[in-house]
Amino acid sequence: MDLILWRHAEAELASGDITDEFRKLTSKGLKQASKMAYWLDSTLPDTCKILVSPAIRTRDTAEALATCGRKFKICPELGTAATVQDVLLAANWPHSREPVLIIGHQPYLGQVVGELLGHPLHDYPVRKANVWWISQKQRDAEEMQTYLKAIMAPDLVIR
Repeated sequence: MDLILWRHAEAELASGDITDEFRKLTSKGLKQASKMAYWLDSTLPDTCKILVSPAIRTRDTAEALATCGRKFKICPELGTAATVQDVLLAANWPHSREPVLIIGHQPYLGQVVGELLGHPLHDYPVRKANVWWISQKQRDAEEMQTYLKAIMAPDLVIR
């Protein structure tokens, strides 16, 4: 199974008028999301399932991928307070037959990386708009191997 974790792009700061759930992407964040959507669309299999936190900034990030013709599903269980178990359950890790892309938040994305790579007490720093691609393959008849397949940042995408 492939589990792709995409942290939302840069968003405006929360303030008295704008609560955390309603923060929108900044102009820089929109550019970051567009670059990563371009890369993801050229890389993801057509069968990839895309699950998104209900927060506005993650939905804005997902919309960049939707402009490429990709459909996504809003999952309340992937909100800002999600846990590692919430994410793995939503993704059906490691049993999903198709790859799953999660568009979500820190710290839980970094905690998922730590859990899957064998460091459950370590929060990996998944930066804004970055993608971490984790794969699980069967090496031989018995052993499953989970490994980090790729990390991609928007400033590395050439368009």
